[in-house]
Amino acid sequence: MKLAYILNTYPQPSHSFIRRELAAIEAEGTPVLRLAMRRASVPLVDPLDHAEAERTGYILDAGAFGLTSGLLRQALKAPRVFGAALRLALRLGARSEAGRLRHLIYLAEACLVARAAREAGIDHMHAHFGTNAAAVACLTQALGGPGYSFTVHGPEEFDAPRALSLGTKIEHAAFTVAVSEFGRSQLCRWVEATHWPRLHVVHCGIETARFTEPTPVPEGPVRLVSIGRFSEQKGQLVLIAAMARLRAKGLDVSLHLVGDGEMRGVLEAAIAEAGLNDHVTLTGWLDEAGVRAELDAATALVMPSFAEGLPMVIMEAMAAARPVIATYIAGIPELVQPGKTGWLVPAGDDAALAQAVADMARVPISTLREMGQAGRDRAMLRHDSAREAGKLLRYMQAVSGPAG
Repeated sequence: MKLAYILNTYPQPSHSFIRRELAAIEAEGTPVLRLAMRRASVPLVDPLDHAEAERTGYILDAGAFGLTSGLLRQALKAPRVFGAALRLALRLGARSEAGRLRHLIYLAEACLVARAAREAGIDHMHAHFGTNAAAVACLTQALGGPGYSFTVHGPEEFDAPRALSLGTKIEHAAFTVAVSEFGRSQLCRWVEATHWPRLHVVHCGIETARFTEPTPVPEGPVRLVSIGRFSEQKGQLVLIAAMARLRAKGLDVSLHLVGDGEMRGVLEAAIAEAGLNDHVTLTGWLDEAGVRAELDAATALVMPSFAEGLPMVIMEAMAAARPVIATYIAGIPELVQPGKTGWLVPAGDDAALAQAVADMARVPISTLREMGQAGRDRAMLRHDSAREAGKLLRYMQAVSGPAG
């Protein structure tokens, strides 16, 4: 079987789980054609991401002329099939905030994807995220390309399921994947129950071999690490407010924020206003080795998110034997167990978040290490990338072949 992965922007620093999934699938002897719409818009710092970029074909590199030519060529070659795909694109666009014109661009992208898939002899396509990558895969199938499946991560898909025509994409797909039971429950809301058997859970995975014997939770002052894109949904402003509360109570605590994004300036201003410049460090994006070093130096990972799917960084922190303080949302409670592997707090409540950190600071180091080990055992059991990719591969093998 030959597979194609249909992606929007790839690789990206926050999408290392896709890279790991691809590596695990190819390790089982199944080649994967990587087709992304566009190149990363942020600098790539990880050598593995640079290597992935070299292996990826970029549809928008064809430019306006290439997209238009591909569209016209497909229309002339199979007008009836093209007409059906055009109607589907317009129907998707009518519901979308992006509009019909954007979906005509997706159709042009699908024409080039269909050609690349045909030339490579692709049997099945898989897309990550139920947004435009899934739309391109759906339109590629409508043009006579191979069947497709896609993974829904959240929270974007759950914020606007109607505008994204999530139900239509699920109905057209051979199967759809959620990364948590919570995610699958949300997909069940947008299709008839007859489609539920084709909704599967495949966890995002970590390369367990990279998480060898962990560094014990360090003694001394509390050092927190939070990893993720600087955006509203990640809730870093709540964490800054919690830090201000902790410092006002005299707790010796520091915070490293790993990542970057559109809210960097807002966060820097909040840190300065709270007088936390000496206690909060913004590292920027780090490669995998840098992230692991931050986890090794930390007492715990903190994830103050407002909306999530199931964050990879929680799995990585648990695999590194670190307790986790996170919000009680989405799929997170399926992984973080209060009192066993960490603490869960209501989203948006900086007082509760500060209290959880203060409670953790009073826990003996031996107990924190036991919690870290319990979290490591749980992450290794549930989120082995090879095992989860193998599960996904078996689903794809069961349905591979040209669209009917």
